[in-house]
This record gives sequence, C-alpha cells and structure tokens, in this order.
Amino acid sequence: MSDLTFFGTLESIVLERLENPRPGSYTANLVAAGTKRIAQKVGEEGVELSLAAVAGDRDELIDEAADLIYHMIVMLADQRISLSEVSARLEARHARD
Repeated sequence: MSDLTFFGTLESIVLERLENPRPGSYTANLVAAGTKRIAQKVGEEGVELSLAAVAGDRDELIDEAADLIYHMIVMLADQRISLSEVSARLEARHARD
C-alpha cells in the first residue's frame, strides 16, 4: 500500500462506521456526539500538532498529525464531503498558481 493509499482506506472505514455503527466504536461514538464534538476534537488535535512542532518532538508530531487527519476525515464524512472533493479543490487551486 502506498503511503497515501491508506487515507482512502481510512475514509472507507469511517464511512462504514457511520453507516453501520458498532458498539464501542470510537468513530461511531464520536459521530453520535454530534458535529460540535467532532469540531472540538479537530481543534484540539490541531493545537496539539502545533505544540508538538514547537517542542521539536518528531514522534509526537507524527502521532498528532495522524490524530488530526483521522478527526478531519471523520468531520468530512459527517458533513458528507469526500477526500476526493478536497483533493480536487487543492488541485484546482494549484492550477491557478
């Protein structure tokens, strides 16, 4: 699996958990808590990522980046926005530069 392929796999897992919540699933519980809670987690992880960068802790930075990306994927899925849509927007912006 290429380095970026797992993002699509993770998106599929998250979508599956939204459609078929499993008891005890963190993803299902997070989505059940609502958009406000998902947004809080995205914000928390963004701050933690920034602090890890300032601290210069590479392993923590990788962990926090993973947490932020996961929570971002959950937020996008909750809002019915795909990673493909985000990628297309980035590609369109790049084409203008």
